[in-house]
Formats: sequence, structure tokens, C-alpha cells
Amino acid sequence: MKVLRTVNSVVKKVQSRYETRRHLKFIQNHATELRHLPVDADRYKVALHFPDEMANAYQIRQWYEPLLALAEFVPVVIIVRSPDTALSLRKECPLPIHFAPAVVDVERFMQSQDLRVVFYVNQNIRNFQIMRFNAPNHVFICHGESEKAYMWSNQLKAYDYVFSAGEAAKDRLVNHLRNFDASLRCRLIGRPQIDVDYASPVNLNKELPTLLYAPTWEGDRPSMNYGSVLSHGEQLIDALIKDGGFNVIFRPHPRSGMGAKPYGQGVERIRKQLRAHSETSKAQFIFDDSAHWGWQWSAADLCVTDISAVAYDFLATGKPMFVTQPVSTEATVDETPALQQVPALTAASATEISRLAREALAGSNPQLRGLVNYYFGDVSPGASMQRFIAETLALVQEDSVTDH
Repeated sequence: MKVLRTVNSVVKKVQSRYETRRHLKFIQNHATELRHLPVDADRYKVALHFPDEMANAYQIRQWYEPLLALAEFVPVVIIVRSPDTALSLRKECPLPIHFAPAVVDVERFMQSQDLRVVFYVNQNIRNFQIMRFNAPNHVFICHGESEKAYMWSNQLKAYDYVFSAGEAAKDRLVNHLRNFDASLRCRLIGRPQIDVDYASPVNLNKELPTLLYAPTWEGDRPSMNYGSVLSHGEQLIDALIKDGGFNVIFRPHPRSGMGAKPYGQGVERIRKQLRAHSETSKAQFIFDDSAHWGWQWSAADLCVTDISAVAYDFLATGKPMFVTQPVSTEATVDETPALQQVPALTAASATEISRLAREALAGSNPQLRGLVNYYFGDVSPGASMQRFIAETLALVQEDSVTDH
């Protein structure tokens, strides 16, 4: 058995090397496209740096449409560092892709373009290979609004500015970061993603309300253990299937199971459970692993999610929502206005979700409007997108700093 595992490991390494060589060959053949450096007025002024593999592509996909809207005013590009990512994003991303695998490629790109703003969606260590350049404004835009400890990481001090959704995010930085002037370095842009029209890829029974269950992953450390699949999810889905009165969209986090195999196995059990009952129920049971996040907001009438960015995306819709209460005592839970006012769903009450959901749909929450304003500011149609573009263009128009 040990010999077989060794052989399989060697085969996988050979296959990986072969794929890498094949991808690099493809990139060489398409160098005009993937290594293009515009000149004169066409030079890029705004870039988004994405050094990750495609496993984290969900972090950048949500920014396609806002960046496309921005590109109507200034040239925008996506900088990628992995050959697999370059090829994959080339197929799906509507923006130009520039492949810069090595530091020398980054330097050639930075020195040839007129970059005024570089966006970052995560804290990948390779961000620092671009952040060492003084000329552009380095701006952290993250991949969603949430109450996770990640949102007030001390790493945010490395950026010139942080684009945040609303006053709640700004207050979060004031309360948690030392020696960080949020009034100067935090720009409030709302959530431009809510101003995008997303087409739904599924047909739902319109005679029934639709519940979106979108748990986060298990996290990569005890303080980030917010995922509810094993503690709430299986019981919740079982109760909804037995009730039969709700369409269900189950959208697990793309990284589910990467840190803990049992968590991924729980996701798989739910998937099989939904599939087993989808043909015999008048309700639609959808396992959603689609690439894009956004259409679910308009398709769902209410949402169950964890302490994650999903909660804040859905909060902006003004529709009923439950946030699961982590069972881990090590998970960092901040007593924020959202967590105090949005109903919590304990593991013990997960089996009562049908009753709780009906009560939520029949009632109203007058405090919700003030909560939405605190977290996102003006969410009237187009307001967030306009703020994102305006704040970016203001940084583009700043006097450029000279690198030495």
C-alpha cells in the first residue's frame, strides 16, 4: 500500500509538471495577449493584483462588474502570477489579463505603465512584491464585508487606503487597530456589487418562498471557525426537505473541506440529500456551485448564513436573515450591531428553521433600515457603484509619486 501511494504521488508530480509546461507553452504562444504592455494614452492606470490560484477566484469574480464600470473611465488590468490562473481568467474575466510570474516581470510592468491605483482582494504575501513601488496608491478592497477578525487584521496598515463598505467598517478599524488613522485612510464606497443586475441560472417554483443557505468554510485557525455545515447545516436541510414548503438554494463556500476533511464530507452529504429529493418534491432543491455570486440575492426571500461576508451582502437587500451562532468557543465573535439585531440561529434551533422562516417572512424588522445604512450607507440603485468609481478616480487624479 505504501509503495502504491508513493507511485501515485510520483505520477501526480509528473502530471503537474507536464501541465505546467503545457500551460507555459500556451502562454508563450499567446504572449502578445497575456504579456501586452500598452503605450502612451492606453497605458494602464488601475490594476488589481491577484497572485492566487483559481481556488480563490471567488475573491476576484465579485469585482469583475465594478471594475468593468470603472474601465469606462480609465484603463484597468488584472495582474496574475500563476500560469493556471492566467489561462483560466483569460477565458472568464471580461478585463485584460497580464501575466507576470516573476519579480522581473512585475518590475517591467510597473515601470512601463502609468499605474495610479493597485487594488488587493486578499493578504497574499506576494502582494508585497508590488507594494514596494511608491508611485501607485495601494488599496485594500477585500472580498466582502463581514465581522470576521480578518477584517481588522493588522496587515491593513501596509496599504495606503482601505475601501470599506460603510461606517460600521470604519468603526471596526478604529476599535481594533492601533496607530491607524481611519478618518484619513478609510474610504467608504458601499457595496458596488449590489448595483449589478445578475441573471439567475435556475428556475424556481414561484409559488413557494426561497431560502438561501450559504455557510462559510471551516476556517484555517480556531478563531475563524465560523462554518455551520456540521453543527447546523445537515439538520437544517433535513428539516426544510421534510417540510417541503421552501425552495432551497444551498451554496457552500468554495474552500469548504480544504482545512478539515469532515467539513467537506458534510457538504457532500447535503448535496446528495438535495439531489435525492429534488425529483419528488414540488420545491426546488438547488446545490449551487456556480461561479458567480450575486443572482442569489434577488432569487432568495430570506437567508441563513454564518458570520461571513454573505451576511452583509444579503443585509443590503433588506430581506429577513438568520446568522448562525458558532458552536466553537474559540471562534472570535464581536458583539456588533449586526450580530445584536439580526436573529441568531443556534445549533439546537436549526431543526425549527421552517417555523422560524415563516415567522420572519410574515413579520417586519423596523431596525433593519438603520442597520443597512450603518453598514453600507446609501444603497439606493447605483449609489454604491458611483461612490466606488468616484473614490478610485480621485486617487487616480492625485499627483503621482516618483519611485527611486
